[in-house]
Amino acid sequence: MRSVGTVLALVILATVVATFARRWRMPAPSLLVVAGLAVALLPGTPQIEISPEIIGLVVLPPLLYASAEDMPWRELRAVWKPVGILAIGLVLASAAAVGAVAALVTPLSWQMAFVLGAILASTDPVAVTALGRRLALPPKVQVLVQAESLFNDATSLVLVRVAAGIAVASAAANWGAAGGEFLLLAGGGTVIGAAVAGVVALIRRRTEEPVLETVIALVTPYAAYLLAEAAHTSGVTSCVVAGVILGGRGDRLTNARIRLQLHAVYGTVVFLLESVVFSLIGLALPAQVRALADGDRSWPLYALVVAATLIAVRLLWLAPLSAVVQRKGGIGRMNWRVPVVLTWAGTRGVMPLAAALSIPEAAMDGTALADRPLVLVLTTSVVVVTLVVQGFTLAPVVRASRIALEPAHTEREEARARSRLAHAGLARLEELAELEVVPEVVLDRLRRGLNARLDDARDRLAEHNGTAAATESADLVYRQLRRDVIAVETEELQRLYDTHRISDTTRRRLQRSLDLEEARLADA
Repeated sequence: MRSVGTVLALVILATVVATFARRWRMPAPSLLVVAGLAVALLPGTPQIEISPEIIGLVVLPPLLYASAEDMPWRELRAVWKPVGILAIGLVLASAAAVGAVAALVTPLSWQMAFVLGAILASTDPVAVTALGRRLALPPKVQVLVQAESLFNDATSLVLVRVAAGIAVASAAANWGAAGGEFLLLAGGGTVIGAAVAGVVALIRRRTEEPVLETVIALVTPYAAYLLAEAAHTSGVTSCVVAGVILGGRGDRLTNARIRLQLHAVYGTVVFLLESVVFSLIGLALPAQVRALADGDRSWPLYALVVAATLIAVRLLWLAPLSAVVQRKGGIGRMNWRVPVVLTWAGTRGVMPLAAALSIPEAAMDGTALADRPLVLVLTTSVVVVTLVVQGFTLAPVVRASRIALEPAHTEREEARARSRLAHAGLARLEELAELEVVPEVVLDRLRRGLNARLDDARDRLAEHNGTAAATESADLVYRQLRRDVIAVETEELQRLYDTHRISDTTRRRLQRSLDLEEARLADA
């Protein structure tokens, strides 16, 4: 019961902190890590031990799947070459640099230093997605950061397995076997993820029950992960591939009502899991520090050196890559803003922590791995440093770089799209009017609605061009009045239910109808 109470308290803490983070417009992962660290330092706080199985099996699959599902196919196809270079080359370079620096600066053996480098080599998709959600980065930059963090895990996992095998068995590295293992992990995970996506797509095409669709959507990431792990391939890669494929086809698999429900349910699940897992990172660090030997008390300095190494290697790798990409794109002068933003967006998070916790506690000969506690502390502390320092300063760095899309740009693009949609709808109505297959009264009603949307889009474009009139548009007045009417209808609906004139089923159906209309008015 105590563990259940601890979990519930953690959920409450994470939800409260995440809510305030949204209200204060602060990065929720960074604030959650700080809150978890502060709570862990309070006297009387129970010691929380994180299980790698819980993180890997319960938390990661839905978060990875949700991040991959948001990946746009068009932008992903445009950046697949640099993503491949970063997912393999940068991971290897980061692992080598961190391993060398850790072997020189820290008391770790060269084997465990290599393990630390492999663990911290890849950026974390959960942290990158959560931090980047608030920023209006250009589409290609956003997709490059997100896709890199999703697809570099296979390389990092192979390095972790090779490094852990060297540390546990005290054997030399077999790079030929490592290459084969990488192909097995990445290739096998890709095949299984694509197969799961295909089967799920077939099922969802034949399903129109919202509850069943929601259950299928929640089970899909776990199915992809478990099947891949059972086949000794990469569950992470399988989950990502399934999410990318199904995300690109989601609009063709379900109807509008189911999409609304799926969005609400998955948004809630992702919010809760992200809130809890980032709080756990802060909560775990003090207990890990207490488990250190007396000779490892310089761990804060070690963590700062390792974090600085990761940032430096990332910048040195991204600068020439960005120069080549910009030169091929016809840009004459090198723009340093993009590599700086990409460097600062490369945070670490849940994946390194799960990898560090999976390190065996004893070697092949039965002796304990003495350096394992220090590796855990350095991993968690580097994650905390990147989430707090880079997380809190990422938005100012993006603003200073001036590469972020201005709100006016997005609003103009949306207004133009709304105008084109309204024109397309009006053209279709004229075709139907010529065929005389629809009553004129119905056509007039549809025309009024489309013309109202068209007028609203024109007003928005005029406002951004500085030529809008001071008076409110008729469509804006209509929306305000309709919201007032909906409020009155809601009160009347509740009165009918309270006086036993209608059943609860009828009340819920009509209330959902009013809620959907009010949501449409708010979106407009």
